[in-house]
Amino acid sequence: MKQRIGAVALAGFCLGVASPLWAADKVELTTRVSGVVNEVLVKPGQRVKRGAVLLRLDKTILQARFDEATAEQGRAQVDELDAKSELDRAQELFNRTVSSATELDAAALRYARAQAALSGANARRVIAQKNLSDAELRAPFDGVVSAVPGGPGTVVAADCQPKPLVILNSGRP
Repeated sequence: MKQRIGAVALAGFCLGVASPLWAADKVELTTRVSGVVNEVLVKPGQRVKRGAVLLRLDKTILQARFDEATAEQGRAQVDELDAKSELDRAQELFNRTVSSATELDAAALRYARAQAALSGANARRVIAQKNLSDAELRAPFDGVVSAVPGGPGTVVAADCQPKPLVILNSGRP
């Protein structure tokens, strides 16, 4: 029973249940991201295994956001490399007493900013990748599909009270 609770909690889905989770026979599933249902892969009464894809959202916008985050990450990597080279040159000139400490400090500041920008770009890419993968609703445990209230074209608004897209029974007698 603890494994089932853990699977549900770790699945990353928004769950709405009428009774405590450990006593629930039915679990209402929805996606963690907003979008439009593109295809439903299950029918009421169908048995599903943990990890089975139940439905998919249209990934067009999520894929574009991932591509955008990947491009931003690439730009940030180039900027960080450029700032590092500039810092190395400024350090060399400072060591030879050709440039001032102010110029070295400016190069160090630019490099620190470039590193921060790269860190932010990396994080945005990870989030975009996670959102893209969450466009597929997967079964958090083995069970039987009780109902499929969300069909193709259903708009999903990922908020605190999303409407259920699939209702899954535990499959236990």
